[in-house]
Amino acid sequence: MKKAESTSDELRPEYKRADFKKLERGRYHKRVTASSNVVVVDPELAAIFPSSAAVNKALHSLAEVAEAVTSGSGRPSAV
Repeated sequence: MKKAESTSDELRPEYKRADFKKLERGRYHKRVTASSNVVVVDPELAAIFPSSAAVNKALHSLAEVAEAVTSGSGRPSAV
């Protein structure tokens, strides 16, 4: 049996508007964006790196190479 869809915007009788605090859109937006660091990679790269640990390992290796090249030694240090 199909339920009848309610098109009314009114609250049910058991709820009172006074029970709800004032709503504020985007109240926690700054806090959430400050504590998260989401990076979207291309599908080709996502296929190569199966986990965030694999991505982090590759980026750390790349950072070591870049640091070795800019420091002038020419060879990255052994890890």
